Amino acid sequence: MSTEAVARDGTAAPDTGWTAVVDELTAELALPSAGRTSASPYETARLVSLAPWLPRHAERIRYLLAGQRPDGGWGGPDGYALVPTLSAVEGLLTAVRRDEPVHWSPAAVHDAVDRALRLLFDRTNGPATRPAPDLPAVDLIVPALVARIAEQLADPPAELSHWRGVGGPPMPAGMDQQRLDRVRLLARSGRAMPPKLLHALEILGPAARRTAGVTTTAGGTIGASPAATVAWLGGPAADQPDALDYLSRVLAEYGAAVPCATPITAFERSWVLSTLARAGVLPAVTPELLAGLRDALGAEGAATGPGLPLDADTTAVTLYALGALGQPTDPACLTRYDTGEHFCTWPGENGTSVTTNAHVLEAFGRCLSRDDPYAASVSRRLTGWLLDRQQADGSWSDRWHASPFYATYCVVLALREYGGPLARPALHRAVTWVLGGQRADGSWGRWRGTAEETAYALLVLSAGPSSPAIDVARATATQRLTTLEAEGVDDPLWHDKDLYHPALIVRAAVVAAQVSAAARLSGSARGAPSRWSAPLE
Repeated sequence: MSTEAVARDGTAAPDTGWTAVVDELTAELALPSAGRTSASPYETARLVSLAPWLPRHAERIRYLLAGQRPDGGWGGPDGYALVPTLSAVEGLLTAVRRDEPVHWSPAAVHDAVDRALRLLFDRTNGPATRPAPDLPAVDLIVPALVARIAEQLADPPAELSHWRGVGGPPMPAGMDQQRLDRVRLLARSGRAMPPKLLHALEILGPAARRTAGVTTTAGGTIGASPAATVAWLGGPAADQPDALDYLSRVLAEYGAAVPCATPITAFERSWVLSTLARAGVLPAVTPELLAGLRDALGAEGAATGPGLPLDADTTAVTLYALGALGQPTDPACLTRYDTGEHFCTWPGENGTSVTTNAHVLEAFGRCLSRDDPYAASVSRRLTGWLLDRQQADGSWSDRWHASPFYATYCVVLALREYGGPLARPALHRAVTWVLGGQRADGSWGRWRGTAEETAYALLVLSAGPSSPAIDVARATATQRLTTLEAEGVDDPLWHDKDLYHPALIVRAAVVAAQVSAAARLSGSARGAPSRWSAPLE
């Protein structure tokens, strides 16, 4: 397997010494895997609550105890702590109330729950005092867990008697259980559940068991979710060997603690390959890997994983990756997501995504001629839509990632290639915002400097013309990125029911940033044509 670095005009660029690294990364994609992603406190706690019969139950409890923060919470900063902390409290309360042999410390569980409740009920600094992040199903998950905790605190264990009768923890302003009530009614009606709800079927609790009209995929999963699958099973059912096999595979791959979504093979492959391609590094891939990408696309698009709804984001990125690898595919399957103004991630989406629309813009630009009337229409429309959503400071933000550096990277690279002259002022504002956000140590990050966010910032700076300010920022960032990568701290920043870290996807972004920076430093990119106007000073 070999790799060719190419400039944006399609001519070969000098090898910057990263060929072996890119080849190794690409080869890893071909290995049998459900995708590499991080464990979720939320999802793991749902298994503690719903599936004590699963192997490694005690290990999951110990995982939760070990992952509790000093302030009593779990998960990310700010409002991102709400969902995993509610889940951990409910799961641990359920575990400690069971009449079962324990291989963990009940005293430690009581202490963990007490500290977590103090945080959840803190009406000054608790996670519910902040706006709820736009996580999938958050408006279903939070009310469901709050109600369950209220039920348990009506008659808590003696060690937690001081919490008796306090009700449920507060929810963020404006959140209620109306949508949850509608979903419960739908489940009782026997009518078909929308595919997007299956990923969080566990919000129904015991009522999720064998929900009418819901069946496992060929791989045994409900909604690509371990928690949704165990909720649907309701127990170690011998008549559902495919679902039990799925759970066994998840535990074999991840251990006791599980991710929110698995498998994510198509998602991982398309994002890794497209990220490398955008950086001008086109890896040669095996016929089997190409076939896997093609097979992921159906008549109506692709899904992140089996059991998840088809979506425009995965569809667009898969189309872009195939086009970049010399296998352009008709993007007609994207038309079902066209609202006339923008592209929805899936039909009936609540909200909009700038990164989905940036990826759609790239897919049409890569796979269709600019002379194609529909492609030209999409390009004009999405360029204007994306420009309208740029923040006053020059950044973009998105519903699928916690960091504005990811959203800004996605939009900048799409507009650079396909936005035309109209996008140039916005691109300059984005670069100015990135330059202004660099930390003293050379990194970038929403909460602290991370390798992932530093990589996105570097890719934005490497996407356009150079300047003295950009050269200095890029040089210090490149040094810091090497250090951050060596430290190996994996900050979860991607949105699912909980924040997660898709390891190989992030690794691809870091490698792409390093390749781009090395090309700039070596001067190999000087001759690459720029679609921007004058360099920034």
